[in-house]
Amino acid sequence: MAKVQYFGTGRRKKSVARVRLLPGDGKFTINSRDIDNYFGLETLKVISRQPLVLTDTLSKFDVMVNVHGGGYTGQAGAIRHGISRALLKVDDELRPALKKAGYLTRDPRMKERKKYGLKGARRAPQFSKR
Repeated sequence: MAKVQYFGTGRRKKSVARVRLLPGDGKFTINSRDIDNYFGLETLKVISRQPLVLTDTLSKFDVMVNVHGGGYTGQAGAIRHGISRALLKVDDELRPALKKAGYLTRDPRMKERKKYGLKGARRAPQFSKR
């Protein structure tokens, strides 16, 4: 007998999150650690849970996440994106609510590359008259 599970992949900046939703009582695990142990800031925990809170499915699913790359903020955004995509596989009726909140849109903002002749992406060398 196979367990029902729903998958979703979320991305933000350099972070990639592979999300699994399993029917359960609301356990949230990130990289084999509890969400409270993984994220120090409360805002990152809130961002990660936003799609579940919006759709009232917080206590219906256990969330298991594998996330790598980037920093904690990017990872929280990637987890939110992945959970939203997985929820669509659970029930397609949730699409309008998730779309309106902006959770299904991949955030396109990335780090700008460094250009030659400059010290950073836009930072020019210090100007000197002589």
